[in-house]
Amino acid sequence: MARANRRLSRASRYGRYDGGPDPLASPIDISEALDAIGEDVMGGDSPESALREFLRRGGKSQTGLDDLARRVAERRRELTRKHNLDGTLQEVRELLEKAVLAERKQLARDAEMDDSDRMLAQMQLDNLPASPAAAVSELNGYDWKSPEARADFEKIKDLLGREMLDQRFAGMKNALENATDDDRAAINEMLGDLNELLDAHKRGEDTQEQFDEFMEKHGDYFPDKPSNVDELLDSLAERAAAAQRMRNSMTQKQRDELDALAQQAFGSPELMESLGQLDGNLRALRPGENWGGSESMEGEEGMGLGDGTGVFQDIADLDELSEQLAQSYNGSRMDDVDLDKLASQLGDEAAVDARTLMELEKALRDSGAMKRGSDGRLKLTPKAMRQLGKALLKDVANRMSGRQGNRDIRQSGAAGERSGATREWAFGDTEAWDVTRTITNALTRTAGEGGSTAGGVRIEIGDVEVQETEARTQACVALLVDTSFSMAMDGRWVPMKRTALALHTLITSRFRGDDLQLIAFGRHAEVMDVERLTGLDAQYDKGTNLHHALLLANRHFRKHPNAQPVLLIVTDGEPTSHLEASGDVFFSYPPHPVTVAIAVRELDNSMRLGAQTTFFRLGDDPGLARFIDSMARRVGGTVVAPELDDLGAAVVSSYLGSRQGSGGFGASGGGFDDMFGRGWGYRAG
Repeated sequence: MARANRRLSRASRYGRYDGGPDPLASPIDISEALDAIGEDVMGGDSPESALREFLRRGGKSQTGLDDLARRVAERRRELTRKHNLDGTLQEVRELLEKAVLAERKQLARDAEMDDSDRMLAQMQLDNLPASPAAAVSELNGYDWKSPEARADFEKIKDLLGREMLDQRFAGMKNALENATDDDRAAINEMLGDLNELLDAHKRGEDTQEQFDEFMEKHGDYFPDKPSNVDELLDSLAERAAAAQRMRNSMTQKQRDELDALAQQAFGSPELMESLGQLDGNLRALRPGENWGGSESMEGEEGMGLGDGTGVFQDIADLDELSEQLAQSYNGSRMDDVDLDKLASQLGDEAAVDARTLMELEKALRDSGAMKRGSDGRLKLTPKAMRQLGKALLKDVANRMSGRQGNRDIRQSGAAGERSGATREWAFGDTEAWDVTRTITNALTRTAGEGGSTAGGVRIEIGDVEVQETEARTQACVALLVDTSFSMAMDGRWVPMKRTALALHTLITSRFRGDDLQLIAFGRHAEVMDVERLTGLDAQYDKGTNLHHALLLANRHFRKHPNAQPVLLIVTDGEPTSHLEASGDVFFSYPPHPVTVAIAVRELDNSMRLGAQTTFFRLGDDPGLARFIDSMARRVGGTVVAPELDDLGAAVVSSYLGSRQGSGGFGASGGGFDDMFGRGWGYRAG
């Protein structure tokens, strides 16, 4: 026995987890979200809408809002298609038929009954109206011969009373089954006190003490335990409004039947008078509830008044959840989603999915990846851009290494003279540790965590910094990206942005001695930082001003006379505009000979500055191919014609190849063309 008690004690320790976030839920992975958000931002969406889109769509292993909303809609359709509103009337019919049948049997076998009385009684039963309400009213004064029939007929009155109360107070139908006269008196007293309390509240004369006295006396009728009159009102009005919507959804015949039957509830009109007064008070005090809605309920399963009211409450909850999950209103947040209602309607798993999305949204906002700008709009922070750039660079590395087993590009520059710069250690690094920086990081972290260094300091992976090396001169890089109308129209906008961000990330994280300038050129050219270029909306002004872009690139090269110039040009069209001496933009299509000549002249200037030039030709236009081939031959450059998915890898490969070709800052062994096997391009001339 003692052993059994111990087992019972141990078993009783287990129960539903209610101590914060679900410990079994999937971990929050903001990197996947940032990748998806960044992709949408580069495609022209705002960070706010991109965040909303990811939350709607979800991740690889994370249910999104759209799926939860779909399940909410399916649940709503299930409720409306499964049920009808004839349940109470059907139950009354069945009890009435049962009572009449029992009475007929009693009349047939009662030998002592006078024949004339028997015939009169049978005639009354034979001529009962088809309407249940009219039949109940006619039999209200009938002298039942069968005790069983009398009991069934009294059940009708009892049922009606319980259903009417269950509409206003959930659970009353079952709680008042086989109710006594004392039970009915207690109900009437509660309703009287409740209406008195609500009348006082309507006049502004109620007090908390009055409410507390009411709850002390009648609290058993309110299992949700409201703490004040407003909470009581909210609960009662929500259910009363659902009951009204159920009534609105009935046919006029059904409403007339129930209104007539209601007068028989508990055998006294007093109940209906009290309930009518209660409904009036609730409507006056909570006019904002949905008192006028209705639903089409044409299923096969009949619902009683109480159960039907519960279903209409469920439908209202589902409609509210649908709006919350849509997140389509201004200022919407995941915190708006009612997890309790979601769990009640769809189950605990759905609530866990929504909570995970809440935590993901919060993590994105709190991680420093997104912030509100001065204009109140959500923006990606430089930290987010770095994380996104790392993901893009990793994808580039995978594409490059997949061609002939090329090493991870972050190994480039692992050997050589120290550059004086340090960086955080990453898996696969072979550079020497910077001991001073590493120990300083460990001491700072320990102090920040409130620890003591008296017994020594413990070094963790995140503390380690390595010394960067460099074995060649600085590179001065200009990446010219075409932002003309055709780039946006032909699906090249996002690959162009991804390429710029990947190259920017590579140079700022691995080749910090190099200087990168991003130049966007459409009808005119402009130097842009990576954040602005990444968020740039599609440009629909016609014009490809390569001349202006080369002017800016050459200005960049001249500012770094000791660096190796590297010129990378991504374009899908011939030059169609140039800058005139006045500063105005000249545009002509087809390209004007002067426009072409001026662009060629500025490209010659790049060659004289020593720039290693690579053209990345997008598209299959023969005229563009001939033009770019001739430009590349003129300056001894290279032409690359990558697929869009390979554009980033092609540009990064060309940059790394330019650095290695100029003096040995790269991976050991052969050149990058050797490493990449099939390659993307060719050298012109």
